[in-house]
Amino acid sequence: MTHESILVLDFGGQYNQLIARRVREQNVYAEVLSYTTPLSEIKEKGYKGIIFTGGPNSVYDPASPSYETGILELGIPVLGICYGAQLMAHLCGAPVKTAPVSEYGKTEILVDDHEGLLQYVALPEYGRDVTGCDLPEHTVMWMSHTDYIAAPPEGFRITAHTADCPVAAMENPDAGLYAVQFHPEVMHSKEGSKIIRSFVRDICGCTGDWQMDSFIETTVAQVREKVGNGRVLCALSGGVDSSVAAVLLSKAVGKQLTCVFVDHGLLRKNEGDEVEQVFGPDGSYDLNFIRVNAQQRFYDKLAGVEEPEQKRHIIGEEFIRVFEEEAKKIGAVDFLVQGTIYPDVIESGLGKADVIKSHHNVGGLPDYVDFKEIIEPLRLLFKDEVRQVGLKLGIPDYLVFRQPFPGPGLGIRIIGEITPEKVKMVQDADAIYREEVAKSGYDKRINQYFAALTNMRSVGVMGDHRTYDYAIALRAVTTDDFMTAESAKLPWDLLEKVTSRIVNEVEHVNRVVYDLTGKPPGTIEFE
Repeated sequence: MTHESILVLDFGGQYNQLIARRVREQNVYAEVLSYTTPLSEIKEKGYKGIIFTGGPNSVYDPASPSYETGILELGIPVLGICYGAQLMAHLCGAPVKTAPVSEYGKTEILVDDHEGLLQYVALPEYGRDVTGCDLPEHTVMWMSHTDYIAAPPEGFRITAHTADCPVAAMENPDAGLYAVQFHPEVMHSKEGSKIIRSFVRDICGCTGDWQMDSFIETTVAQVREKVGNGRVLCALSGGVDSSVAAVLLSKAVGKQLTCVFVDHGLLRKNEGDEVEQVFGPDGSYDLNFIRVNAQQRFYDKLAGVEEPEQKRHIIGEEFIRVFEEEAKKIGAVDFLVQGTIYPDVIESGLGKADVIKSHHNVGGLPDYVDFKEIIEPLRLLFKDEVRQVGLKLGIPDYLVFRQPFPGPGLGIRIIGEITPEKVKMVQDADAIYREEVAKSGYDKRINQYFAALTNMRSVGVMGDHRTYDYAIALRAVTTDDFMTAESAKLPWDLLEKVTSRIVNEVEHVNRVVYDLTGKPPGTIEFE
């Protein structure tokens, strides 16, 4: 490890990425690995601390994810969260049972001990009351469990409880073991960040050496060493991730880099021309820029395909094939650069974890790629960290903070089969939506918004005539890290205006709906 590092050991929890993100907020690097990772590999990496994630299983079920007890004896501090707390108790021989009362949502936590992990949490504001009795030391945390630790293991002390959970938090400082039944990583936990800080900084002794300046310096040096005199081809989509990757590589290898922009016909309205204006010969950057218009090629490959994962794989493979062809035109190219980021890697499947969705540049890659090596300089970063790198590199704000756009483009914002006619429908609807949101000023308040074309057709009435046309779904979310998200509460008059314009201006659309689903249980994109 070149940086202090915390291991997030994933036992199938939905918040594993969020835990890593909260650790990085303390300027400490964190990586997520599956619980199937061998203990020998964990020993070799020199982690400063380990965090067990939550998970949907019961630790007393023999089929549930587990780990060898040796991980608790490495001399490295371990924090168990929810299922991770129960697993720690189970490995230490304590009883874990079905809880008499399940706890879900915001729950009042009573702190019994401020000596260790909870040292900054629920500190009474006024000391003692007029009778001289200690005031209740409580806070609110997010609970989500049906099992509970019935009694702490030998050597542990209880540090917090709730009305229904006798062991809401426990610790054995001598062994370096800490556990909380609640989820300090989610935003609903009032003082959760204090717990993460206490574990990472105070208990694990991390100083916080994970900084964007050092990341850029280290990455540039590593890329130069890897590339040497080789030639590099960058897959430039014009989105935040690939743009930052391109500028970072340009800083590292200069004219050895060629950027290829593939217009696959699944971009937002006029976006291909806008990308060329920024990165092309007349743009702001001194890049070898090539635009490939491959719209019909992608439409032909996707004809008749409805299954989302199949669409992603087709788009991913065709991207690579186009890049290979362009590489041959410009001569021998050794390396391919992609703007893959950490959520792409995790959501595409980690160990035995479920694949949420294959990202076109991870799970969508073909088995054979005709390049010496693929370089992914942003692979370890979350979206907000990518933006920090972009700002440090001098990329203008309007590019760094542009609306996120997935690599497969509108291919995953069109439910079912993709056709040029459907692409035009969603492009026009999305342009109207983005225009009206910008006019209202809400583009500064929400993190991602777009229009998608559903596969639903329904009866409508327009001009006294019966119609049977498609429904457009509008999506807008607020999020800190794109790992979890909530639907944005847009003004009703704004939604009405957008709806009116879409049904009047976009052909073959007679209905508009607004998606209120959060992430989880949904994802931000539709497919």
